[in-house]
Amino acid sequence: MTTATELAKAVRAGELDPVRLTEKVLHGIEAADRIVGAFRKVRAEAALAEAEALASRPDLAALPLAGVPVAVKDVTEMTGEYAGWGSAASARTPSTEDKEIVGRLRAAGAVVVGLTRVPELCIWPMTSDPDGISRNAWNPAYTAGGSSGGSAAAVAAGLVPVAHGTDGLGSIRLPAAMCGLVGIKPGADLLPEGGWYGMSAHGSLATTVADAALLLAVLAGKPELATLGEPGSLRVAVSTDQPLTHAPVPKALCAAVDRVADVLAGAGHRVERATPDYGVEPSLGILGRWFAGPSEQADGLDRTLLQPRTRAHVRLGRALRTAGLIRPGTRDRWLARAERFFEDHDVLLTPALATLPPKAERWHERSCLANAIPSIRLAGFAGLWNLAGYPAMTVPAARHPSGLPIGIQLVTTPGGEARLLAVAAQLERLNPWPRLPGEPIMA
Repeated sequence: MTTATELAKAVRAGELDPVRLTEKVLHGIEAADRIVGAFRKVRAEAALAEAEALASRPDLAALPLAGVPVAVKDVTEMTGEYAGWGSAASARTPSTEDKEIVGRLRAAGAVVVGLTRVPELCIWPMTSDPDGISRNAWNPAYTAGGSSGGSAAAVAAGLVPVAHGTDGLGSIRLPAAMCGLVGIKPGADLLPEGGWYGMSAHGSLATTVADAALLLAVLAGKPELATLGEPGSLRVAVSTDQPLTHAPVPKALCAAVDRVADVLAGAGHRVERATPDYGVEPSLGILGRWFAGPSEQADGLDRTLLQPRTRAHVRLGRALRTAGLIRPGTRDRWLARAERFFEDHDVLLTPALATLPPKAERWHERSCLANAIPSIRLAGFAGLWNLAGYPAMTVPAARHPSGLPIGIQLVTTPGGEARLLAVAAQLERLNPWPRLPGEPIMA
């Protein structure tokens, strides 16, 4: 799969027919998705119709995503489809209109080839349902992550060059890190999704920084984000201290952070060891919201149709809501501490994952507790930045002996998406990674 940037350029120049491109992509999905389990729904006929209509658009030569095949996470309504949220309890009535995210993709010339698999109500960082398991293209024995696991699987397997995701407690960054991708969660002020007490945001997954920036620019309606600048000289804090538990992080994950820190120091940034004052309260606050947020969505569903793990999860969430334990002051106090930390630092560098990825298994058949334990252990570095509403992203950095990619996380202050993308692009040049399994490292 060529990059989205290259595909759009070729379509705009008349060198590539969007219909033929869509046919090729659909053929690839048909051949490979039975292994990686990326898609809940492949929109073969609808996608070809979209490509045919696109080919005759008079503004084709000016569209930023001209003809680019895009996968959309199965949480966003579009004309003729329903948003399934990975649940048998979700309504099956097709939408009569596009939500804003899909509307922006189509206006930019993208062809939506399918809806990607998610765990039920997007609760878990492992994606499986009765119809399939989203697997890591680098090693299919491992999960592609979650909850944007299907989107990550689709991009990492080369089925599409870019995919849409949402991130409530790491749901873009965790699967991106597992699958060797660039994944960005913008700040709460740029592109909110609205769920989970305002912690969730729409974002992008891609194999290159340029592609991630291009898709984010379209989703956010901010074309300037697609232009990657230079980061300048930044104050970079480096920390591998895990919030809340302070449990040891695997050596390979810490070594990747150290490697990136050395690269950034060599590029002229001021790099130092420094850890935010995480405290205990914000981590407990995001745990509470992790239970309570999905329980609000489940209020309108037939709970007898939910998976057993989900029923237990939302039952606890309702209890927390009833007890009044989801309090805005938790976020306010954490935000004040985060702001003090970033008075002295421009970017925070941490591991993306706190443990190695779980195996690809039928997690939907297991209990809530069996899902919750690996989920909490895995996501220690991610969720606090959803609570704060800060931009954060993951970038590939190294490889584990198992063959799995290792990603690092970059965090910055609100409005700093362009800064994160610039740093990531610098890392892409100085510490390059292979775009897809089996490909050589990019020069």
